[in-house]
This record gives sequence, C-alpha cells and structure tokens, in this order.
Amino acid sequence: MARTGEIDRHDTDILILGSGGAGLVGALHALKAAPGGTRVTLAVKGLVGKCGCTRMVQGGYNVALGGGDTVERHFMDTIIGGKWLPDQDMAWRLCSTAPERIRELENEVGCFFDRNPDGTLHQKAFAGQTADRTVHKGDLTGIEIINRLMEQVLARGVDKLEDHRAIGLIPTRDGAALAGVLMIDMRTGRFRFVRARAVLMATGGGPTMYRYHTPSGDKTMDGLAMALRLGLPLRDMEMVQFHPTGLLAGRHTRMTGTVLEEGLRGAGGQLLNHAGQRFMFDYDVKGERATRDVVSRAIYAEMRRNTHPDQEGVFLSMAHLGPENVARKFRGMVKRCADCGFDLAGGRVEVVPTAHYFMGGVVVDVDTRTALEGLYVAGEDAGGAHGSNRLGGNGVANSTVFGGVAGDVMAADLRGMTALRDPDPAVLDAEMARALHPLGRKPGLVQPLRTRLQDVMWDHVGVMRTRAGLETGLAGIAGISAEMMEVGVAADELAFNLTWHDWLNLRSLCDISEVIARAALARENSRGAHYREDFPDDGGLEASDFTVARHLGGALEVTREAVTFSIVRPGETILPAGAPETLVAAP
Repeated sequence: MARTGEIDRHDTDILILGSGGAGLVGALHALKAAPGGTRVTLAVKGLVGKCGCTRMVQGGYNVALGGGDTVERHFMDTIIGGKWLPDQDMAWRLCSTAPERIRELENEVGCFFDRNPDGTLHQKAFAGQTADRTVHKGDLTGIEIINRLMEQVLARGVDKLEDHRAIGLIPTRDGAALAGVLMIDMRTGRFRFVRARAVLMATGGGPTMYRYHTPSGDKTMDGLAMALRLGLPLRDMEMVQFHPTGLLAGRHTRMTGTVLEEGLRGAGGQLLNHAGQRFMFDYDVKGERATRDVVSRAIYAEMRRNTHPDQEGVFLSMAHLGPENVARKFRGMVKRCADCGFDLAGGRVEVVPTAHYFMGGVVVDVDTRTALEGLYVAGEDAGGAHGSNRLGGNGVANSTVFGGVAGDVMAADLRGMTALRDPDPAVLDAEMARALHPLGRKPGLVQPLRTRLQDVMWDHVGVMRTRAGLETGLAGIAGISAEMMEVGVAADELAFNLTWHDWLNLRSLCDISEVIARAALARENSRGAHYREDFPDDGGLEASDFTVARHLGGALEVTREAVTFSIVRPGETILPAGAPETLVAAP
C-alpha cells in the first residue's frame, strides 16, 4: 500500500477543480482580483476546455435585459419554477448578476451571441419562463462560451494539471479547515497532493447513474462524493432533473440520452404519443411549454401506457413549422439527429426523459463559502439556487455567475489567510487506501455493474417514485456496491489505467445513488423533479422544507430544514401591481 511519502507534491494559493463555466470564470476572476504573485492552479479530469458539461450546453443563457423583462420577473420565474424550494438569496444573486456576467462574456471574454437586426441580443423563450430571456449562439451556446473562456485562461499565467482526477478533500489534523486535495495523475498513475489556501470545487454534477443520461460517462458526481466523505452537508439530493427530450437512438449508440434542446418546444414543437396524438395539454395548460419536471412526468406516463412493441418513448414533431425554417433555426439539432438517421426538420424523432442536471449539492452561502474554511463550491456542485427544478437556461448562468463570485471571494479571503495548511496524514492515507482497493484483487468486469446500477436507478429511483420502489432501489444499490468491492483491476500499468478509473467512477456513482434514494425516501411529498406517486401532494408551499444529507459517525443521516422566505412568500410576488402574467407570445 502506498504511503504519504510516495506522493508527488504541488503547492498553490488557489486551486480550482474543473474547467467548465464555473471553473474557468472562477480562474479569470481570481487572477484579476487577487494580489500580484498569487498562484492559481486549474486541475481537470480531462483537458482544459475540452471536458465538462458547460461545453455541451445547447439552448442558452437566461438574463433579463429589458424589453419588459426585469430581474424581478426572472427571480419570480426561478422561485416558482423551483416550487418555492430555492435559497432565495442565491436565486436573487443569480438573476441580478446575470446581466453583468453576460456583458462580461461579450465584452471581455469575446463571446459572440446571436443578435436582432437592430444589434440587440436575440433572446428566446424557454419553458417555465414568462419572457423571451434566453441569450444564445444558435443551439450551440456552450461551445461558444467555453471556447472563448478557454482562450482567455490559456493566455494567462494559470498552472494546469490536466488529466488529474481529484479523489479526496483532505482537511487539517484538527478538521477546522481544508488543507488541500489528493489527486491521481492519470498520465502516470501516481498520487499528487496539492496544498492550497483556497479551493474551488467546480467538478460539475453528472447523473450518469441512470439508463438514459445526457452527460458524458466520465461525469460521475466525484465532487459530491468527496464532500459527503468529508462530512459536509448536501441539500436537495433527491432533486434529479430529467430533461424531457433526450434522443432515443438505441442502446447501441452513445447518442442515446443526448438532449434535443428546449427551444424546439418553445418554438412550437409538439410531442406525440404512440398513437400519434398530441398529449401535453392533458397534463398542463401550458402544453409543451410546461416546466421540465411536468413534461418529463407526462412523457413517462405515456410511455407506461404504450403497448407498441417497437416504440419505447414518444415523438417530437417539428415538421408543421416548416422544414426549411427548422433547419435554419436549429442547425445543430438537425445535424445531430441526421447523424443518427433521423429527420428532425421534416419527420418525427423518438425521445425519452433523460437524466440531465442535479439541483442538489453542497450547502453554501451566497458567496460560495462552505462550512469548511478554505473550501468554496460553485456550479452544479452547489445546492440551493434552483430548489426542486432548474429552468432551462439557468444552468450556464448559474455556473458563470457563481464561478465569478467564487473567484472574487477567494481572492478577498486570501488576505486573511496566512501559510499553507498541513494535511491530516490519517485522512490522506485513508483516501489513498480507498483508491487502491481494487488493485489488490482479482481483475473482473466493472461495466456490467454500472449497467445494473443504471437500470436500478431508472426503474426505482427515477421520474416517478414510491416507497416500495425506493426500498427496492436501495437494496439494489447496496448489492451492486458490495459486488464492486470484490472486483479487482489489473495493476501492472497504472498510467491511463481506464479500468481503474471506471471502478472509481462507479464507486462515486454508488455513493451518490444511495443519497439520492434515501433523500427521496425522506421526502413524503412531491415537488418539482421529485414525484412520489404514493404522496402526490406538494405538502403545502408555506411549509416548504429541504432535505439535508450528511455522513455522521459512519452513517448517512437525512434531516429536513425549513426554507427561509427571505424575499417573497408563497402567494406573493415582487412584480409591480398590474404586471402581465407573461410576456411570451403564444406559439
């Protein structure tokens, strides 16, 4: 077994885990705000700018830029869309800072977004929003944002640790602060411990423990798993967002589960069941423009009613809008479908709800600080801003807004921090032993266990939930976890040993899958993405509370805490009297 003396060492002032929107904006803000000579290190599981979920963003960026839209309206849509569970101070910071951040992305970072003939930014409507609010670059917005951010970061003095996998948050011996992060250099297979005065965790979510999922397979909730082991509180862990329209291209292709963006439905796209009938108005007066949780449940209900042997999902139809018009407005989506043999512009494409985004995350304050000195969290790793349902377009806004906040706050906090902290050697050894566990056992197959986990989570901890199903799911997760601990990995070559990393991925997924199921079991009502068929009532908006999960004494504990209505209460609004209910024209 490796000992602490065999670890490579790296010291820095600010360490950022992840190169999505939160990580890259955090790095730029930290460099700008910190004193001269501050060392900033960016550690990435893959390559800078080439991995993470922000790059995959299609639809766009929510921001109130006038034309009748206001920060107050954006805030109310976010609170109502989140079913009154969001942290209202975080939601306000998101909505009020988004205009500043989008101007920064344009004028300082160099992003080019689509514009109207008069030169103003073009904005479109996403589900659950009462204004045309979503700024975009066609339907490939994330690539534009990440490419420009990557250029800016690479042009500056940022230390880069690419192909470095974070495997443990290491506290000081007294547990009062974070000393640094233990990593595996995937290029050599060696451990590396990075000490830092401030660490931003921006590893992203990645609910790939479901049969249908949108993130790439290397996104495996590593950050939340590390935070859980450290004893940090995680909130809203039952809240897994299923995007309603994941492409169903067949299990033989990795394109299955990839998102067909919300703007398709916002533009008038229709959902048809196995009988060719439009069904969404049977479930919600907003039809296809209802929020993601509502549309996902409606599709799932139609799937359960379907008896057609050759059809699993439902169909998205755009042809009635004119094939040439669709091909012009949604070039990326049309090409993606064509690559899989489907005609989005002129035909019908089969879709299924797909695990897309994680509303839950580490408990943080509005400045991204956690309960542990020296650790900050932004992006999908942080809980609170979205409550029980994220509005489309609020994700990349959340990442870039709070990434910038974290960069500024870390730079300011450095002035009150002195020397680098030394790690607790016992925790360091324990985290190494955890990672090395499979290397001393007879090699076996990891992927079949991951496939089983995906089936268990989809069938029992997915779009619709019951106590019996959740208990079955927990038993299944426990069984898979036990089997995984007996599966070994060949240890003759640790450099780019992808089977070893598959094993580590699966362990993170199993840990977080259990938390999702236990938090879902604890919430005996239905809110947003969490729907209990045995408890369909919302539990009363005035009595809103959120779940908090943490490891205490080696056991997972789930408690409930009341939502603080710091800005507005259910039944009230901060919009002016007489304000229209919506500014969005009917399709």
